[in-house]
Amino acid sequence: MAREGSDKDIVSEYLAQNPQLAQWVDTFRGYCETSKQWSARREFILRNMENFPTVKPGAPSNSLDRLLSLSMVWTNHVFLGCSYPPAVMAKIKEMGEGIVVKDAPDHRTTIDGVMGKGKRTATNDSNVEGNVKKARSDPNEAEGRPAGKVTPRPTAQKWGPPPQAPAEHQPFFNRLYKAVAWKLVSAGGFGPNLDHFEILRSCVESCKQTLTCVFVPLKDIAGLPTGKTQRDGHVCEIRCQTVYMGTGYGWDESAAKAMASKEALKVFQGRKVTVKICRRRYRGRDVEDLMLLDEQPRSQGFPPAISYPFQDEQLDASS
Repeated sequence: MAREGSDKDIVSEYLAQNPQLAQWVDTFRGYCETSKQWSARREFILRNMENFPTVKPGAPSNSLDRLLSLSMVWTNHVFLGCSYPPAVMAKIKEMGEGIVVKDAPDHRTTIDGVMGKGKRTATNDSNVEGNVKKARSDPNEAEGRPAGKVTPRPTAQKWGPPPQAPAEHQPFFNRLYKAVAWKLVSAGGFGPNLDHFEILRSCVESCKQTLTCVFVPLKDIAGLPTGKTQRDGHVCEIRCQTVYMGTGYGWDESAAKAMASKEALKVFQGRKVTVKICRRRYRGRDVEDLMLLDEQPRSQGFPPAISYPFQDEQLDASS
């Protein structure tokens, strides 16, 4: 994808002839990008603009968001050795064809190589999914015991995400952290006037995942302080890959979703994000939940959960 050498003179000449384009494209440089990284990503953007006809300098668009996301994916792969799903890797390989990077880092995991780490991750994900389905199936079927001979489950069993879940989800959210950071830089930084949901959605989809939004009327939320249970409005809870990201309140579902997205993006303002198993309330009882957290200390508890991907039939029966 990235060959030895340099087309810097050609790019510089082109930008010198188009000063307004040069000024516009430089607004997308990340604060942590080196000159070498930015030079390569800038060329990636310029070379592929013609493949996104709706991209116009100075005008925001979904096509521009996609182009910028793909440019970050490409540089993450070239300079950091990050690997992505096969379809994404094939796409950035095609888009990066012809771009030369002098002294490009040599990574063991390449686009055309055998991505052992990626395969292990996929295997782990499959195992986790299978274990979740197995846990939700009939206990006799799950353990191969004949019907009618049910072994009672230990009363001390804690229902929730498996202990290894944070480690399995962390690589994805590390990638998402980078995508959100770049996105916010290109948008001029985190602020109240952004379309927070659109930024979060586009970043998640650039990492080949989707957001899950759950809405409930505010009056139906258990555990609210006295006097607030009859308030009008809705609550939105946002998750990705079963990991809780944020809760928002609003007069309607759209406003609640916007607020939840804003709260979720706040987590990405620190130096890193971490997936942890935390205790929170769900339907009036304490449960263990997967949550995305920053490094900031918390003086208050977490908002009650309005969805719970790890619930068991016994949890439903006791709620």
